[in-house]
Amino acid sequence: MADETAVVGGIDTHTDFHQAAVIDSIGRHLATERFETTPEGYQRLLDWLCSHGEVLAVGIEGTGAYGAEIARFLTAGGITVVEVDRPDRRARRDNGTSDPVDAYAAATAVLSGRAGGIPKARNGIVEAIRALRVVRRSAVKARTQTINQIRTLIVTAPSVVRERLRGLSTRALVDTLARSRPAGELDDPACAVRIALRRLARRYQHLTEEIAEADKEIGPLVAKAAPRLVALPGVGPETAGQLLTSAGDNPDRLRSEASFAHLCGAAPVPASSGRTNRHRLNRGGDRHADNALHTIVLVRMKYDQRTQEYVARRTAEGMTKKDIVRCLKRFFAREIYRHLPHATQTAKPLPQTA
Repeated sequence: MADETAVVGGIDTHTDFHQAAVIDSIGRHLATERFETTPEGYQRLLDWLCSHGEVLAVGIEGTGAYGAEIARFLTAGGITVVEVDRPDRRARRDNGTSDPVDAYAAATAVLSGRAGGIPKARNGIVEAIRALRVVRRSAVKARTQTINQIRTLIVTAPSVVRERLRGLSTRALVDTLARSRPAGELDDPACAVRIALRRLARRYQHLTEEIAEADKEIGPLVAKAAPRLVALPGVGPETAGQLLTSAGDNPDRLRSEASFAHLCGAAPVPASSGRTNRHRLNRGGDRHADNALHTIVLVRMKYDQRTQEYVARRTAEGMTKKDIVRCLKRFFAREIYRHLPHATQTAKPLPQTA
């Protein structure tokens, strides 16, 4: 009898354990259990779910963080996994929150149809690119902080230090400071500043080498994952890597090019009022993907003749630069979607105006 019962699962994910709940096809709560986040725990969770009947789907909160591995495990076991968004603050305030309550809410979200997103597979070359890009992005951020610290120290340094470094480019400044040999007593501010600047310069050089090494690793992976994508004008390994990461190893989860545009925050939203009739970009979506699209737009506006002609024509029509960029982002999102690997849906033809 239990084998004929259709059930839906829900999982509230954590670092050391996952809370799971099971409901039947009409929403009645059947059971709740806690499982460790280990391979053995994942197997016990799967067996426990299947013991209640035929598992239609399992809703998981946090498939991009604590729930990544359990989502991979269940998918490999033939279970349909649905990504569940965290309930908003009002719902949590009205209904309360606890691990069993959140697990039950995840299951009911799947059963009611409120949750229907397909999580990223995170089991292929794009996941490898994502992991390497995490290191590169942090190195770039740290290098920017380092050069800002160098310039701040120079501004407040004694004139005997500051005058020697005035007007140098970033590369010349870093090279000069890294080769310096500070001498004197540490209680002397000028000596202390020289030592600090030398250490920061060497840190900057180390981070630059780390970024270069990451580029050597990421570039071939991106070209292997999506050779048609990196061949597009204005698309380099960095922007392509970000767009691939946002789409995931299974971009087929995006039902259309409109879904991809929405993911990238490039879907137009009406913003009309009174006599003003206009649109703006959606402020939601993956902001890193939106930044990658923005970079592509800027590069093409500077170097791509076709884009330059489009910008000139739209400017002559009275459109602002902000609205032109919005249109270009939407056009390029459509074009990029067509070049993502394994995309099965057919996108609309790209307009000849962009």
